[in-house]
Formats: sequence, C-alpha cells, structure tokens
Amino acid sequence: QFAAYLTNALQGDLGTSIIYNRSVNDMIWEKVGATVLLGFSSALLSLLIGTALGIVAAKREGSALDVLSSNISYTLNAMPSFWLGLMLIILFATQLKLFPSYGMTNARADYQGFAYVLDVLHHMFLPALTLILVSIPQYFRIAKSSVLQVSNEDFIVALRATGMPEKKIFNKYIFRNAILPTITIFGISMAYLITGVSLIEIVFAWPGMGRLVLTAITQRDYPTLQGIYLVMSVSVAVMTLVVDIVYTLFDPRIRFN
Repeated sequence: QFAAYLTNALQGDLGTSIIYNRSVNDMIWEKVGATVLLGFSSALLSLLIGTALGIVAAKREGSALDVLSSNISYTLNAMPSFWLGLMLIILFATQLKLFPSYGMTNARADYQGFAYVLDVLHHMFLPALTLILVSIPQYFRIAKSSVLQVSNEDFIVALRATGMPEKKIFNKYIFRNAILPTITIFGISMAYLITGVSLIEIVFAWPGMGRLVLTAITQRDYPTLQGIYLVMSVSVAVMTLVVDIVYTLFDPRIRFN
C-alpha cells in the first residue's frame, strides 16, 4: 500500500479524501492560494519591519529607542497568536467596527476587479496584522544580535582604523554578514508556510489550509493529512535548497568553498 501511494504521489496523485470523496490535489489547490497570500505577505512585512528595527536598535544600543523596541519585542513574543488575534477582533472589529473579523471576502457583495482586491485586503488586515506582530520579535532579535556580533569582529575594527566611512563598512561588510541568520529564519518560515498560519486561519475563519488541516484531523481524514504533510515536506526541502543558494549571493566565502 505504501509503495502504491508513493508511486501515485510521484505521478501527482495524492489520493482521495475519505470524508469528502474528492481528490486531495483539488482540495489542497483550492486552499493553498489563500494561505500563501496571507502567510507570504505577513512574513515578508515581518522580515522588513523586524530587521529594520533590529538594525536601528543595534546601531543605537543602550538608547531609549533600543530599550523601548526591545521591551515591545519581548511583550509581543510572549503573546499567543490566537489570543492576540482575538484581542484585535474585539478592538478593531467589535468596538471600532473598522475591519471584518472573519472570511476572505464579503459574501453579500459581488465585487470585481480592483474592488475585489480591496475587499480581500480589507478582510486580510487583521489576520495579517496578528501574524506580523507575533513574527517581528524573532527577526528583531536575530538582526540586532547579528549586527552587534559582526560589528565587534576584528576585521571591522581594522576597517574602522583605516578610516573607511562607517556607512560603507556597514553596507558592504556588517550587513552582508549579519543578514545570513535572518535569511535562515525567513526560509524556515516559508518552508512551513502551508501549515504555519493554521491557528490564525481558524481564529479569523480564513479559507486556507489551516481549516482544512483541522477538519482532516478531527474527522480522521488520513489521505488528506498525508497529502498536506507530503506537500509540506517537499516545500521544506525546496526552501532549504533555496536558502543555501541565497547564502552564496550574500557571502562569497560560501560560494568559493
């Protein structure tokens, strides 16, 4: 049976759902788009914001800005994502009524074109904000510690002693060395993108892979679970390879070795 499953999987057939009697391929394909949209957008914004804040805090270590950003980072890191999502729903959806609390689009409106895009962005704001807030701390900590570590290396001290401008030292030497751990974290988050936002999707009723995973687990739909985890395993392997390739673009030593 296992050999038959692998043979079919290599041919692109992940089986048939026990509960829905539908192709697992079709079910995953229907849901993966919404998950990638939410997860990738949130991860990219978290990467940019968290890394920028970490670099600024490292450059101004010990300042009021560093202390404030560090405390905010620790506070956000201590918050469970589902709890933060519920708090944002209470504040922005229930009290202020600024954003919807569930779904991806307005089922009562038949938007087309640019209006449809705006509707999706409007519904995506709260779940994306939740993911961004809980993801910023890891990028902040990694970026700050990496910049501080590289800045204290002997070759950086030697470059400063030669009179090289500080801006050039940072852009050419400190940043390119310090960004490698951040790339690793981003690559891992992309590898687990398919199931990494499951809790948020469930809280906000986002029609992605998270709800499909939850339904498959509760109803013991094993073919669907097998298909999802096989896709996730392949994505981990692919993203690991991509991260290794990106390393060579930032660090010539890896490319030469």
